[in-house]
Amino acid sequence: MATLQLTQVYLEPDQKKALSAKAKTQGVKLSEVIRDAVDTYLAGVTSEELKLLDAATRKTAEDFDAMSKQLDTTNAKLDRALAEIARLRRKAA
Repeated sequence: MATLQLTQVYLEPDQKKALSAKAKTQGVKLSEVIRDAVDTYLAGVTSEELKLLDAATRKTAEDFDAMSKQLDTTNAKLDRALAEIARLRRKAA
């Protein structure tokens, strides 16, 4: 790992609270969350792009959930139809 350099940064209380909560959720130190944020900034990713990506990801998750439910419904109908075909074949035999 590269040698880290101490840098003092002043944050708004709400910023520190939110960053600390994020770090705790991720199971990492606050400094790592801040370094990740700096890396993202240096890579040229804007907060607007992150918001758009987040919204798209959430919409995609909703769409996948809806498709999954539709597939479950379709599979249940198919199971009933196949069971009925099997019952009719047994009856005909």
